[in-house]
Amino acid sequence: MDHIDRLLLAQLQRDATQPYAALGRAVGLSAGAAHERVRKLRERGVIRRTTVDVDPAAAGLGVLAYVMVDSTAWMGDAAGAFAALPEIVEAHVIAGSASVLVKVRTATTEQLQDVLRRLYAIDGVSGTQATVVLETFFERPVPLEPAAPDPA
Repeated sequence: MDHIDRLLLAQLQRDATQPYAALGRAVGLSAGAAHERVRKLRERGVIRRTTVDVDPAAAGLGVLAYVMVDSTAWMGDAAGAFAALPEIVEAHVIAGSASVLVKVRTATTEQLQDVLRRLYAIDGVSGTQATVVLETFFERPVPLEPAAPDPA
């Protein structure tokens, strides 16, 4: 991935709906060249998908919690069980005192409590520790500070 690819990705993270002509102008390429580079980034899996950034609170999901999940067994094979809970928006196998870290979005704390109950139904889960977020300062996309261009 070169300097231009990083610039393209940064532009797409700001607004993925912009036309290829505008995208190309922003990074010094023609519309066709910008389109071809974006196509290649998709093919290589750098761009996984194009989506909409929804405000969770505006969509009625104002409760955000991070839950540390303890287990009695290796949880690396339990991705499907965690993915089956739609309120879990991220799940990570981690090192440390817990086995899995999940990010949960719900409308109410009662719904959060229900998610915690359902987590215990996952084979191997032995405990949870939830941290409820009171305020989010910011969330940002993957940082793509463009690398310095090659002098060659």
